[in-house]
Amino acid sequence: MRAPVFVALAVWLLSDAAAHQFTEEDMAGVRQRIKSMFYHAYNSYLDNAFPYDELRPLTCDGQDTWGSFSLTLIDALDTLLVLGNHTEFQRVASLLQDTVDFDIDVNASVFETNIRVVGGLLSAHLLAGRAGMELEPGWPCSGPLLRMAEDAARKLLPAFQTATGMPYGTVNLLNGVSPTETPVTCTAGVGTFILEFATLSRLTGDETFENAARRALRALWKTRSDIGLVGNHIDILSKKWVAQDAGIGAGVDSYFEYLVKGAIMLQDEELLNMFQEYDRAIQNYTRFDDWYLWVQMHKGTVSMPVFQSLEAFWPGLQSLLGNLDSAVRTFQNYYSVWRQFGGLPEFYSIPQGYTVDKREGYPLRPELIESAMYLFRATGDHTYLQLGLDALESIERIAKTPCGYASVKDLRDHQLDNRMESFFLAETIKYLYLLFDPAHFLHGGGMEGAGSWEEGGEGGQCVLGAGGFIFNTEAHPLDPAALYCCSRHAEDRRELRDILLSLSQPAEKSSSQSKPPPKQTGGHPLSQSESIALKPGEKRTPPLLSCPVQPFSARLAILGQVFTDNT
Repeated sequence: MRAPVFVALAVWLLSDAAAHQFTEEDMAGVRQRIKSMFYHAYNSYLDNAFPYDELRPLTCDGQDTWGSFSLTLIDALDTLLVLGNHTEFQRVASLLQDTVDFDIDVNASVFETNIRVVGGLLSAHLLAGRAGMELEPGWPCSGPLLRMAEDAARKLLPAFQTATGMPYGTVNLLNGVSPTETPVTCTAGVGTFILEFATLSRLTGDETFENAARRALRALWKTRSDIGLVGNHIDILSKKWVAQDAGIGAGVDSYFEYLVKGAIMLQDEELLNMFQEYDRAIQNYTRFDDWYLWVQMHKGTVSMPVFQSLEAFWPGLQSLLGNLDSAVRTFQNYYSVWRQFGGLPEFYSIPQGYTVDKREGYPLRPELIESAMYLFRATGDHTYLQLGLDALESIERIAKTPCGYASVKDLRDHQLDNRMESFFLAETIKYLYLLFDPAHFLHGGGMEGAGSWEEGGEGGQCVLGAGGFIFNTEAHPLDPAALYCCSRHAEDRRELRDILLSLSQPAEKSSSQSKPPPKQTGGHPLSQSESIALKPGEKRTPPLLSCPVQPFSARLAILGQVFTDNT
């Protein structure tokens, strides 16, 4: 679909980019430049915009955008730890506990509040031990940041109280869903909750959140077309598709992302099977020459032959499933667009090889850098480091202002917009830094070796932080080991309760009815010195899927394989 000259040019550019090999010294130098970029943006927000949600970098002031709860500070909190700034992490974590209140009369996006606020607080909670914060007994199953995340998520639950289980797109944090709220929302707004809500449920023991997310996912799954595709916007009450364009970009993207990452984090075959069925339809109907177009969800005919910048997450997602050949080819297409403009325009016409009218902007999105990070981890190809350096230099040259970094309004002439999205600090800079730090603990330890893990749970019996972190769609890392740790303790407590009840009930009956006590399995009564996690002689029946006994390694996380207890 592209002209042969354009193909040749892209191949030449990629070959040129791949020629440079980065040394350890080169990568360390780039990391320092990335840190400088972060602190220029971060300090500009603190000096000019806090406590507003976001910085306006052209006028050096702030604005509320998504809910009026210092969104940039919440979104950037775990990035501080990624960059190694434990002192500022501790200060901001304490500041947020003192200043942020979710009991406010504000209409908030259910989707954005979940991925940015709930996700950011959960990640910060799980990283608090590594940051040197004082931890509550039983952490990570309790803690102030976890309670903040739970409070924020509870404000979102009224949106899920629908006949279908699919949530409204907006909720008032004080009053719930407005009677006049539209029932039409995007696909991603229904299917992007399982990571945060399951994490909450398994850390706190309250199944309400995970159940709500799963109900929404299953309801959405049932609305797919006869050829296996979903559209872009749906009426959550009637289950009718309002926008029937099917693709992997805006309005849909993170739905597919959460099926894959949810399957990995939760070791869940149901989610993986959902994605694999979708992927077969996506490859069959939307993929053309390693681009992914938009098609009519019922017929499969092309409706929009465009590439959207949000689609650039796809090669990274493919790498999690081990589909590296396809991921590399698609990334090369996307990288050719970056090198053409110094950024990814929101929409790019594939037949014309140019931007789409009124969609020429680049709000400093992270998706291509995210894919570069995953693909570099999987292949070691320095082409992906070159993309990272290109991105760093483009943003510095085009978007830097005296008060931070501004979204690019038009990539053709580099006009700027008076906004710095919180995801620039949460995602773009974080993925850039991790791309150039292959030994980082979030990659599974690397050269840090076995000393990178930490203890947690009741009695310090859980191994945490040893690798296999799952990033939510706002780049907030979640540790699957913490979920397993807390859910295991919750299971043990339930078993203990059931055992104590079973021991007390026969005694009560024998005193009134003189019935003999139940026969002990194992031939002797339970003594105080013995473990009472299980009845004597009994064995716990494992679920179909559970976290491996040993921590995930980076390779297992990249390949995204789902393990059973028999593996």
